[in-house]
Amino acid sequence: MKTNADSFFEGLESWKEELERLRRIILTCPVEEELKWGSPLYTFDNKNIIGIRGFKQHFALWFNNGVFLKDPHKLLVSAGDQTKSLRQIRLTSMDGLKAIEAIIPDYIREAIEVEKAGLKIKPDRHAQLILPMELQTHLDNDKLLAMAFEAFTPGKKKEFANYIAEAKQPATRLKRMEKIIPMILKGIGLNDRYRNC
Repeated sequence: MKTNADSFFEGLESWKEELERLRRIILTCPVEEELKWGSPLYTFDNKNIIGIRGFKQHFALWFNNGVFLKDPHKLLVSAGDQTKSLRQIRLTSMDGLKAIEAIIPDYIREAIEVEKAGLKIKPDRHAQLILPMELQTHLDNDKLLAMAFEAFTPGKKKEFANYIAEAKQPATRLKRMEKIIPMILKGIGLNDRYRNC
């Protein structure tokens, strides 16, 4: 039976064989396959458990609550500085995948158990929001922008701050600022969907 994730695999140009093999491994486990945010996502009891995707230098299998996995084979890496829960297994070849494919279902089954146990990292509600210099400068120089920014929830403010801070190059930060200023002024959160329809 064709699923909505089939279109993702049919359209692949890089890492096609590797991701298709990874998909077959995952589907031996008790998960449901969906397509969310442009990538295959695998759920258990309607909860996001794992996802897969190809990147320039590698392809990855990520575990939404991977921080709680025991990781006896030391395969998991953090997805980034801002990521608290998500962990990835990054691979760069079919041989690398074949070398670990027998143990991937163990990781998936443990991830399901983590979800059943309800383990989650609770957000630190008292952590101070530190704004990147580029965003702070715009807010200091534009009272209307500052008022619009203050109207957002702490979580939405943090999304904007992280979006700017994660960009390594000054030019990228500038482009991102150009993108978010109109959104802030219109009251649209960075990850809001269909607000401008």
